[in-house]
Amino acid sequence: MSPDTRLPRDAQSILELAARSMFDLFANASEGMLLVDRKGRVVWINDQYRRFLPALGYEREEDFVGHPVSNVVQNTQMHQVLETGKPILIDLLTNKAGTFVVSRIPLRDEAGEVIGVLGIVLFDHPETTLQPLIAKFARLEQDLNEARRELASQRRAKYTFASFVGSSAAAQEVKRQARRAAQSASPVLLLGETGTGKELLAHAIHAASPRAGRPFVGVNMAAVPEALMEAEFFGVAPGAYTGADKKGRDGKFKLADGGTLFLDELGDMPMAVQVKLLRALQDGEIEPLGSNKLIRCDVRVVAATSRDLAQLVREGLFREDLFYRLNVLPIRVPPLRERQSDIPLLVETLCEDIAARGANVHLELLPPALDLLAAQPWRGNTRELRNVLEQLALRSDSPQIGAAQVEQVLRDSGLDRIEPALSRPAAPVPAMAADDDLRPLPVQIAELERRAIAAALARTGGNRVAAAKLLGISRASLYDRLSVSENQTTV
Repeated sequence: MSPDTRLPRDAQSILELAARSMFDLFANASEGMLLVDRKGRVVWINDQYRRFLPALGYEREEDFVGHPVSNVVQNTQMHQVLETGKPILIDLLTNKAGTFVVSRIPLRDEAGEVIGVLGIVLFDHPETTLQPLIAKFARLEQDLNEARRELASQRRAKYTFASFVGSSAAAQEVKRQARRAAQSASPVLLLGETGTGKELLAHAIHAASPRAGRPFVGVNMAAVPEALMEAEFFGVAPGAYTGADKKGRDGKFKLADGGTLFLDELGDMPMAVQVKLLRALQDGEIEPLGSNKLIRCDVRVVAATSRDLAQLVREGLFREDLFYRLNVLPIRVPPLRERQSDIPLLVETLCEDIAARGANVHLELLPPALDLLAAQPWRGNTRELRNVLEQLALRSDSPQIGAAQVEQVLRDSGLDRIEPALSRPAAPVPAMAADDDLRPLPVQIAELERRAIAAALARTGGNRVAAAKLLGISRASLYDRLSVSENQTTV
C-alpha cells in the first residue's frame, strides 16, 4: 500500500497541519471559543459561545464583541496570558453564566510576539464531568474566604472613643485632642504611664479616621527580639536567608497598607530599625529584608510610649530626626490619679467586663469601698485597678464589696493604703455670724463661694481640676476665685 502523498514531510508543514486540525477539533468539540487581540478586546466568538451571551447579560453580539474582555467576562484571566505569554491549559472560571473548565492559549506572530489569546470553554457542566475537582475547588475557596474574613476581623479596630471611660475634665480633654488627631494624616504620639489606655486610644483614633475600613496593625517593640524586628516591620524577600520562606513574608508595614500602624513602646526600638522607619515615614517606601526592590506603602503611624523620648534623644538612645517626625501630634494621656472622679464609672465598667469574662459574680462596691479605691495613687493606672477588682471578684462570696475587703486586697498586693478623701477632716470653714444677714449681699455671696470651693477641694482631696468639674465651673474660674479669696485673706 503506497503512502499518502498528501501528507506533508517537512516539520513546518506538519506543525501548520496540526495547528489547523487542533483548532478545528476544539472549535467543533468545545463548548465555545473566543479570541482577544493584543489590547485585550474581544474580536471573535464562535457559534457555540454565542449561547452564553444572554446569561452574561448581553442580548446582541455587538454589545460583547469589540469590548475589553475584562469588562464583558467576569473573573477572566485572558489579560494575564497577554502579559506573560504563558498559556493556562486548565482552569476553572466562575461567572454569571456558570462554572466552566477553560483553556487560554497565547497566539504569536512570526516574530514570536504575543498578538492575541484564544479562550476555549472545554466543559460547561463541570459539576458532572469533573465532580472531584469541582468539590475540592469549592472547599478551598470556602476555606480561603473564611480565612480572609477572620483575618479582616482581627485587623479591625477593637475600641472607639466610647471605650475610653471618663467624664472628668482631663478625660474629656484627651478625647477631644484624639478626635481632632483622627481627622489628620499626620503621625500621632501618645505619651503616658503604663496602663493609662494608650492602645485603646490608638484603636479609637483609627476607628474615627477616614482609614477606618482598612487594617489596624499593631506591634509591641518590647515583645519582638531585636534580631527579628527588621523582618517584623519590613518583611522578608523570598529565599532571603537559609530557612526563609520561599514565598517571602509580608511585614507589618505591608499588612497595614492603606490603614494604621500602631507602634507600642516606641522607646524600646533599636537604633538600626529607627533609620529604616524614618525612611519609610518620609518616602512612603519600604525595602524587605534580602531585597533590593522598594515597595510603596501608605500607612498612618500612631505611636505610644511610657518613656521620656526627649530624654532618650539627649542620651543618644533615640534619633532626634525620628523624634521630630513622630512628635507632630503629641497627646498626653493622664494617669488615673489626675482623674479620680472617673474611678466610680471605671469601676462599674471594669466590673461588667470582668463578669462577662467568666467571673462568678458582678461586683457591687459600697460607697466606702469606692472612696477607698478613689484615694489610691494607682501607679499602674487602669491596669492595676482592674487587677484589684479581679482579685475581689475571685475572693468574695458576695457581690457586695465593703471597704474592709478592699483594704485587705490592697494590703496583700503590697499597695500603700491611703485614707479615703471623704474621711479626711475638712478644712475649717469660718462659721457665719448671727448678724450675717445685715452684711452686704456681695460679701455674703463671696463667703458662700469660699465655703463651696473648700468643700469641693475637701471632697476631691485637693485636686483642683476635679473640684472645678464638681462645681460646674472651668479650671480658670476656680483659680480666679481662689486667687481672690487668698488676696482677701491677706488684706
